[in-house]
Amino acid sequence: MRLAELDRPFQTLAIAEPSEGVLLVTLNRPERANAMSSTMGEEIIAVFNALEVVPDAYRCVVLTGAGERVFCAGADLKERDGMSDADFSRQHYMFERMMRALLACPAPLIGAINGAAFAGGLEIAMSCDFCYAVNTARFALTEVTRGIMPGGGGTQHLPRAIGARRAKEAIFTGEPFTAEQALAWGIVNRLCEPGRVLEEVLATAARICANAPISVRQAKKSVDNGLQTDLRTGMLFEIEAYYQLIPTDDRREGIAAYNEKRPPRFKGA
Repeated sequence: MRLAELDRPFQTLAIAEPSEGVLLVTLNRPERANAMSSTMGEEIIAVFNALEVVPDAYRCVVLTGAGERVFCAGADLKERDGMSDADFSRQHYMFERMMRALLACPAPLIGAINGAAFAGGLEIAMSCDFCYAVNTARFALTEVTRGIMPGGGGTQHLPRAIGARRAKEAIFTGEPFTAEQALAWGIVNRLCEPGRVLEEVLATAARICANAPISVRQAKKSVDNGLQTDLRTGMLFEIEAYYQLIPTDDRREGIAAYNEKRPPRFKGA
């Protein structure tokens, strides 16, 4: 199902469908290290708001950056040079909406981190459900070195991923850390050789697309909402999500395929 909103011309994104059910979104400002401009923020909001409105449009979304060196360098500081306080605040509020739009993506959102992810770039990566990264990538939340602080979820995502004490060190110093550290700390799920990260992410996306799409979306809701509450409440949410799957055709197809010893043909219904 191609969304009409994705047929518009984009200035800072490249949109593609590399296989059925998969949407590939590429941050496409390589001349500026794929830095977040106001236009990029507005275009990301437009894409992911459209996905939220039509949750069954795609079974998996992949987010990457153009080029081989940088995923995203954070906010474009050249664009911010000379901004009034009011303009800075307006732009940042738009970036906040952008991060919320990423988090609201109904389909699994996988990051293919093709290079350095600094400041807002790391916050974008941490807004994905999970990420693979090239083994030469570097990561940092550098905001305190520029007189601000992480404001796109960095002070919330990073402690949840790597623990408060390690996150405080990374945030307070602004020092970069390696892809190997990111893997060991749980920020990324897999390291890939240069030139292979998108290929490996798309292979994982294909495996996800082979599964029942409503089941995957419900499981994502259960994980995301359950993590915001205590275990008992989270388990209650899980059961509510589970029972939505019982009347689906895909649930019946999954059982029939098992008993008939054939691959299931899930239709998302």
